[in-house]
Amino acid sequence: MGALRTFFEEIRAQKEDLVAAWIIRTEGSTYRKSGALMLFSREKRVGLLSGGCLEGDLHEHARQLLDAPPNTPPLSIHRYDSRGSDDPVWGLGLGCEGLMEVLLLRCSAKTHYQPLQHIFEATAQQRRITCHINLKTGECSDSESDVSLPRQTDYGVVHAATQVFSVHVRPPPQLLICGAGPDVDAVIFFAEKLGWHLTVVDHRPAYVEAHRFGSTAKIVALESPADLAEQLPLHDFSAALVMSHHLLADTDYLNALADTHIPYVGLLGPAARRARLMSALGAQAPKLESRLRAPVGLDIGARSAEEILAIVAEIQASLQGREARSFTTATAHPYIK
Repeated sequence: MGALRTFFEEIRAQKEDLVAAWIIRTEGSTYRKSGALMLFSREKRVGLLSGGCLEGDLHEHARQLLDAPPNTPPLSIHRYDSRGSDDPVWGLGLGCEGLMEVLLLRCSAKTHYQPLQHIFEATAQQRRITCHINLKTGECSDSESDVSLPRQTDYGVVHAATQVFSVHVRPPPQLLICGAGPDVDAVIFFAEKLGWHLTVVDHRPAYVEAHRFGSTAKIVALESPADLAEQLPLHDFSAALVMSHHLLADTDYLNALADTHIPYVGLLGPAARRARLMSALGAQAPKLESRLRAPVGLDIGARSAEEILAIVAEIQASLQGREARSFTTATAHPYIK
């Protein structure tokens, strides 16, 4: 979502029109599902709806919308169906064995760039909204979303009776990282690629210098790790990662996190270290047991800080309500037919 927002703001600053593309319906195996979004200007595009095979064709349709007369409908719908054929489709070599319908909607200053303006405002403010797009006229409206939405960030549905597409937009996950040592850079790199909102805390002045992080992460300097709950609204976070490499600091961090409902708490270090910390927590330890992932991350044979992507992958799986494992063995997974 971060790259989409940056692109949107650039185009809006130039007062140019752009085209938003949403997947509005799928059947079978597709790269992404209903609600997924990408953006097009005349020359550039950001995001992916397929593995790269449809985007060029969609860009041509987007240019046609951008060149259309002002009094024409600002939208078009395109259907891509690769089911039941081994032949390349449109020369693109699609092999997903699925159907995808994509809505293209021209957004301009005349319409205040809606619904994109409200979508990006809501995600920045950590609000859930539902945007409604009339599939005949392109008219847009939005409303606050019910909290009981699917886990994925965006989820869309077409209401057949009214011919309205509703896309439910949830704010990106918020990740709290307790400890700003050198290996946190790799976590930030991968988490930002996923569009997560990041907050990094540490009590060591040398580790919380803003110039260390050429990123959008929020850096918070603590007087002491014991001050964590006083300085941050911990219940706002989707996941927390404790990685200060300092036993006393990690004990204080875990003690504060035990009193929250954060569903994922990851702890860096071996099992013996986890046992020692849990013993130090005493009566607080049972509050964490069902949520604590320690040693944190997936077992991929990691040997370097860059391979810390295994931690980010486990957090992502947890946010989606899954136990991460290979698709090859996940016979009950909904993508496995």
